[in-house]
Amino acid sequence: MRMIVRRDPMLREMAAWRNAMDRLFDEMLEGAGYVERASTWALPLDVAETEDAFVVKASLPGINPDDLDITLTDNVLTIKGEIKEEKETDEAQWHLRERRFGMFQRSITLPTPVDANNIDATYQDGVLTLKVPKAEEIKPKRIAVKTA
Repeated sequence: MRMIVRRDPMLREMAAWRNAMDRLFDEMLEGAGYVERASTWALPLDVAETEDAFVVKASLPGINPDDLDITLTDNVLTIKGEIKEEKETDEAQWHLRERRFGMFQRSITLPTPVDANNIDATYQDGVLTLKVPKAEEIKPKRIAVKTA
């Protein structure tokens, strides 16, 4: 069975007005200091596990690798940094501005003990890759069987 739905152009117009009013109030409150934007954002990560290590990847295009702070404390891996906002000198009218800037931080707890002294960090094509080797004592050991 088909339903006939009557479209009301007035509803669409009212929704557009409501969105415009919401934006207006948001801008007014933000300008008056009542609303603060988050200054720190969580860094999205990919974490994979192999038999010997954890591989952690983060997309960080345009960041200077020297500005990254990577630490491991009590099996908690933390990546911190800052992407600086580009300051435009001319008074351009922005149509879209979605690139993130500001401080970021992400901490993850690794499920097994790792070897903190042998972590390998590389940065290539905007991707940070950390290879975090597992501690020797938790790696599976092959036991040879002797014959008599």
